[in-house]
Amino acid sequence: MLEVLEPGVLTSIQDAGRPDWTHLGVPVGGACDAWSLAVANLLVGEDAGAAAVEMTLVGATFAVRAPITVGLAGADLGGIVQESGRSLPPGRTHRLEEGSTISFLGDTDPAAPSGARAYLALPGGIDVPPVLGSASTALGAGFGGIDGRRLRAGDVLRAALAGGLASDAVWPAFADDPLAAAGTDPLRLLAGPAAGLEAIIATEWTVGAASDRVGLRLEGPPLPATASGELLSRGVVRGAIQLPPGGAPIVLLAEHQTTGGYPIAAVVITADHPRLGQLRPGASVRFTVTTIDDARLALARQREALARGAATVRAGAAWDELWQSAGG
Repeated sequence: MLEVLEPGVLTSIQDAGRPDWTHLGVPVGGACDAWSLAVANLLVGEDAGAAAVEMTLVGATFAVRAPITVGLAGADLGGIVQESGRSLPPGRTHRLEEGSTISFLGDTDPAAPSGARAYLALPGGIDVPPVLGSASTALGAGFGGIDGRRLRAGDVLRAALAGGLASDAVWPAFADDPLAAAGTDPLRLLAGPAAGLEAIIATEWTVGAASDRVGLRLEGPPLPATASGELLSRGVVRGAIQLPPGGAPIVLLAEHQTTGGYPIAAVVITADHPRLGQLRPGASVRFTVTTIDDARLALARQREALARGAATVRAGAAWDELWQSAGG
């Protein structure tokens, strides 16, 4: 059990989202980086899409009210146990003792940030009531998670399954991990129905400070006036690059609206969505065009890597003694 002492910049409860309700105008939502959500959950033996804590840029400070093992993944936000100075790096489990305090105060190397978001998973997921089949916090609509809002001081997070891991777990490195050694590789696009694609791939863009869970706002030279504008609303998908009037592209993220009235020049392939979710304000980003066959192959390889990682973690755990009653 964890109690929030300081909530950080934007900390909320997220899971795999609500994909079955878009026909009613409900955004899918969920984690901005579904890969890291999955890794954090699999490390503690939970389903990949279970509810976990998503922390952005500067994370939260928690008081540990009962012994528990947590899984961490995603960006390294400088996690530390305050009493001992023990670091809490992502990509592994961490045993936390009652009475300790853990903090995530931001990237440990501002000159070479590891990403924007970190995920903290508890055994069994976080115990909050589902809304429309999901525990994800829909911040714009104000439901899900805890009262439909970001976490704040005094909130208590309980594991749905009381206990902690009997042994440490470390996530293995795979070539198809979307966040491993991604460096400055361009994000891959499928061409959309609108003009402007050539200008998008010819430009190095900067992620704007106004970016949020709805979308990344890109800053750079204005696109041709003929490429941007307004249209009759139509269905939109995550990763779509919208071109609103003014020519500054918006790349849709997890909490994007279900319909939009701006031209769509391209869509970032699903396999690159985790990298989208880890782009922080000020980051540079480039794009390149790929094919639908290559996009499908990249996603298949990524899913295989996730399955191999899960199997490796399970093989290394003491599964006969996996859950020990510890008051979660």
